[in-house]
Amino acid sequence: MSHETSGTGWGNAVTVSIEDGVAWVTMNRPDKRNAINPAIVREMTAVFDALEADDAAEVIVITGAGDAFSAGQDLKEYFRETESWPPHERDKLFAQNAAWQWRRTMFYRKPTIAAVNGWCFGGAFQILIGCDLAIASDDATFGLSEINWGIIPAGIVTKSVSMVMSQRDAMYYIMTGETFDGKQAAEMKLVNKSVPADQLRAEASKLAQTLRAKNPNVLRACKTAYHHVRQMGWEQSLDYLMAKSDQTTFRDKSRGAEKGMSQFIDEKKYRPGLGAYDKDAG
Repeated sequence: MSHETSGTGWGNAVTVSIEDGVAWVTMNRPDKRNAINPAIVREMTAVFDALEADDAAEVIVITGAGDAFSAGQDLKEYFRETESWPPHERDKLFAQNAAWQWRRTMFYRKPTIAAVNGWCFGGAFQILIGCDLAIASDDATFGLSEINWGIIPAGIVTKSVSMVMSQRDAMYYIMTGETFDGKQAAEMKLVNKSVPADQLRAEASKLAQTLRAKNPNVLRACKTAYHHVRQMGWEQSLDYLMAKSDQTTFRDKSRGAEKGMSQFIDEKKYRPGLGAYDKDAG
């Protein structure tokens, strides 16, 4: 099943289509390499609101139209043209941008995948790293080119990069401003894998369907727990994870843990290492 979806709050800067439980969210400024301007910020905020409440959208894939994922922030529209805005309006824009690019994406109620189809520069790293998983085309072009503009990778870009790339890799590309491709991004674990460009959508779809097969309540708890414990010490992590496990079991009205245990031990229907239990079984 496939359909286009729209709602109050977004226009043409972002498009959304839902197919087989997967919402394909596309930044749609191909002539500007999907550089992030106020319109994209507003529309992505509205899209995230709408999809969170849409049961047809079980997994979110974020990508870009044309030959780019996103060239980062639109320096003219996002920075220069907003200088004359009232301070509270500019602050609101910056807060909304931070929210959808990483704060909200990292803890979003549904799993998110970045499908990097081309250029990915600067501020786009926040989106890429904010997503739970990422796949790139082999010929995608990544760059932290801020040094070439006489500025630093600000926003939350440098922090984002430091969370997924090794110090040597991160420092090299931050300090040189050189570019690298999808294969190199996969080698550095900036993305999970890279594939030929003509296979990107199929690979992202395959991964999305894998996630759809999991218990959504537990999947959500898994990602939330990960982001919290990576900032904690061992003892605090143990206490948090045990409490989170109990909370997840208590709040899971589908009785996933009970079903999985029964299907494995009693019914011998599945093997955990080879797939998920049947979450739709009665």
